[in-house]
This record gives sequence, structure tokens and C-alpha cells, in this order.
Amino acid sequence: SDISERKEYDKNIHSLAYYDVLTGLPNRTLLRDRLGQMIATSHRDNAPFALLFLDLDRFKYINDSMGHQVGDKLLQSVAQRLEACVREGDTVSRIGGDEFIVLLREVDEQGVVSVADKLLTTLATPFNLGGQEISTYASIGIALYPLHATDIDVLMKNADAAMYHAKENGRNNYKFFTPEMHFRANQIFEMEKDLRFALEQDQ
Repeated sequence: SDISERKEYDKNIHSLAYYDVLTGLPNRTLLRDRLGQMIATSHRDNAPFALLFLDLDRFKYINDSMGHQVGDKLLQSVAQRLEACVREGDTVSRIGGDEFIVLLREVDEQGVVSVADKLLTTLATPFNLGGQEISTYASIGIALYPLHATDIDVLMKNADAAMYHAKENGRNNYKFFTPEMHFRANQIFEMEKDLRFALEQDQ
């Protein structure tokens, strides 16, 4: 019997499970799988790698003022530019909204700096979307394996913390993770909790 329909169905299911529908990039599920493979390779070959957590600046403003259709086109264009900045064997993933993760295999700190600079420069070049010129920038947080973490979730969390630090320091830049960033994040969390309690108690 003709099994071509079944094969096409299986292919579509696989695509939905592992790839972002809008950009075609690996999604969070496939990203974690690739991270697991990179960690195994790093242990075997003693080869460090880097995780870059990238968040677009002003994306919500573009989405709200120009509409979701323009926002979607911008995300697709950003995805293409990010992929053009990395080597074959590296990974660019969209994990949701305007957040992307770039995995750089077998790279030292200087190599990461070179790629981060390239990413920022590439994204700072205005996009032409349907005759409209749109400018956006990015904030990037960087965590190195195994220097900053040896666990997938902690590595992503640390890169995320560094990205917020980059935003706090003027946006359109990158920051490497440092342990002090968690202390700062915990301070803010505790302050927000105390403020909520104070408001509830009319203090």
C-alpha cells in the first residue's frame, strides 16, 4: 500500500515536536537534546562550549505599534541573521517570544566575544520588512560550560541572569555571567516581595 501519506504525517509530527513553527529553528525540546549532546562531548574531549541567551530590545514596542504580522516577519529575519553568524555544528534556537539561544561548540572566551560582537552588529543593521525600515537591538547573556555551570538548567538560568544584567547596563551589549548577578537578582526579588506585603498591610 502507499505509505507516502503516513511518512509525510510522521515528518510533520517530528517537525512540530522539535522545531519552532514560525522560524523553523530548533525549539526548547531539541535545544535541551543538543545541550545534552554537547555536555557529553565536552566531558569526552575536554572541550568547553558557550550558551548565549539573546533577547531583542524594543520588540514589544514594534509588535504593539506595527502589528503581530510585522513582528513575526522581524523574528523570521532575525532567525536568518543569527544562523548566518554561526558555524555549522553550532545551534540557534528560539525558545519563545523574542528570546533566542545560541550554542557555540568548542569555543574559548575570546571566540565567544568575537561571535557576540558579530551578532550585535548584524542585528543593529536595520531590517527592511515590506517596505518598512525597522531597527532593533539585542541584549546577550553568556554562560560558559563548565566554568559557570555543569547542569543544563543552571547554565540556562545563569545566561538568562547575565542577559538581564546586559539590559540593565544600557542594552545592545553582552555580559558574561558572574556569581554576583544572582545576589543582585535575589535582592530585587526580596524587595518586590516586601513591597507587595507592605501594600497588602497598608504599611
